[in-house]
Amino acid sequence: MAQATSGDEWWKGAIFYQIYPRSFKDNNGDGVGDLPGITEKLDYIAALNVDALWICPFYKSPMRDFGYDVADFEDVDPLFGTLDDFRALLEKAHRLGLKVVIDQIISHTSDEHPWFKESRRTAFNAKKDWYVWCDPATDGSAPTNWLSRFGGPAWTYAIRRGQYYLHNFYASQPDLNLHNPEVVEAVLNAMEFWLKMGVDGFRMDAVSYYLHDRQLRKNPPRPRGERFEGLSFIDPCSMQEHRYNRSSPKIFDLLEKIRGLMDKYPGTVTLGEASGDSSDKTMEMAIRYTEGNKYLHTAYSHTLIAGNELTADFIRSHVERFEEIAQGKAWPSWAFSNHDVIRAMTRFNRERDPHPDFAKLLMALLTSLKGTPVVYQGEELGMTQPTLPFEALRDHWGIFLYPEWQGRDGARTPVPWRDELGAGFSATTDTWLPVPDDHRTICVETQEHQKDSPLLFTRAFFEWRRTVPALIKGDIVFLNFTAEVPHTVLGFIRVRDEDAVLCLFNLSDEPLTMKAPPEIDGESLYDAGAQTIAYDPSKGTVAMPAYGLGWFSVKSASMAAG
Repeated sequence: MAQATSGDEWWKGAIFYQIYPRSFKDNNGDGVGDLPGITEKLDYIAALNVDALWICPFYKSPMRDFGYDVADFEDVDPLFGTLDDFRALLEKAHRLGLKVVIDQIISHTSDEHPWFKESRRTAFNAKKDWYVWCDPATDGSAPTNWLSRFGGPAWTYAIRRGQYYLHNFYASQPDLNLHNPEVVEAVLNAMEFWLKMGVDGFRMDAVSYYLHDRQLRKNPPRPRGERFEGLSFIDPCSMQEHRYNRSSPKIFDLLEKIRGLMDKYPGTVTLGEASGDSSDKTMEMAIRYTEGNKYLHTAYSHTLIAGNELTADFIRSHVERFEEIAQGKAWPSWAFSNHDVIRAMTRFNRERDPHPDFAKLLMALLTSLKGTPVVYQGEELGMTQPTLPFEALRDHWGIFLYPEWQGRDGARTPVPWRDELGAGFSATTDTWLPVPDDHRTICVETQEHQKDSPLLFTRAFFEWRRTVPALIKGDIVFLNFTAEVPHTVLGFIRVRDEDAVLCLFNLSDEPLTMKAPPEIDGESLYDAGAQTIAYDPSKGTVAMPAYGLGWFSVKSASMAAG
């Protein structure tokens, strides 16, 4: 059996399962998920046949950005448990054969971090330039026109120092000055703290924001047609090209230092979050940060979580674009959902009610593409994005923009474990975010007893995928169809050495029959139940059910490679 987790490059083709700790499982009954809750459910995760966990931040934090504002890089927030709780989680995960990757946020800290408290105190202290400080302009205004990701200026005035500090996110998240070697040493030491404990790597948050332009040049305006205007307002952050407050060319020296640390711990991985002013630029950043096997290992691209319609062109254009730019020098990571975006079940189904079979399609498609797939908790259940009442919102961004946008809370509601009040997530019904009633009906306990449930499909398909080397580390070649074929039909071949698998997907809720690809050979290699695509060699056609799935042998690996 092929194992994605074997060898130092275990992460290539491995399936990562993203956990948002607040919403996974509450062990102590306070309405908030915690580390012991994750440990309690590790057997469930292992049974999914995934290879690794990515756990979102659980560090000590004031929680103004729900853990992405770190006040201590080397301790667990009491809300989530203790360091011993994390050690217990790590030990059990490893015993179950699961790798553990944790979020690492080094672009910024909380304004309650001791480093910032000292740095802000005066302009003359041991940490005076551990953050990005700058004198006001001659009229007292901010030093540059840079805008924060969450709206408004990226600078806040600190009256005690008489200077502005940079924050690319909330004002409570001041940017570290990673041009300062002392700061780099401090964050690398913090990372090594966890590596020594035994973690298998890091998901590197906000990589593009690590370094700023030291000349403080102004960002140019972004062309009007490229600005984000999709939510009844213009996102102010999109009004400019973020040329100088992110994506600095100096970043590669820092990435080499990070890689040098990781190489001291063979088999560990860095999964970077890249960002740019467009999908293409984001992809370019993801490739540049990983190419040549000397920076990050792979980068988590936002391209597939930015789309609102699932079509063959959408998938093909992004994956082929990556391959075209990377030229084999970088390995991609793909996801359809995460804690910051509308869940794919809803995002791709704005005009129709989501169907459980669509959830299966998403799981199968994501993990059949070339790359490292990242599955967000609840996707295996087909969780949708709920509409929450204003009084239930917790995300500051969503509260500020309501009602035009609800923010990120809808993607962060608790995982439903049982069909009861509290959904088996917590002993209390007063959970930090509510559990929607329709989520309780698709809970884990119910789906474990439903023959055709998305959960059981995910478990079985992921187990089969482990036996197919081409689906783990194979190259990808897309099939060309005639103009008569609907844009909802996607086909590609995964090839690894002599092993080749043709993958077919009907992305539509309408069945169809079409001419079979000439490469196809035999019946589907995997039984997807009523969704299985049937090949009729006598007619030379394939019959595709709604959300049809099929994996076939090809007539020759050489044909596939060509």
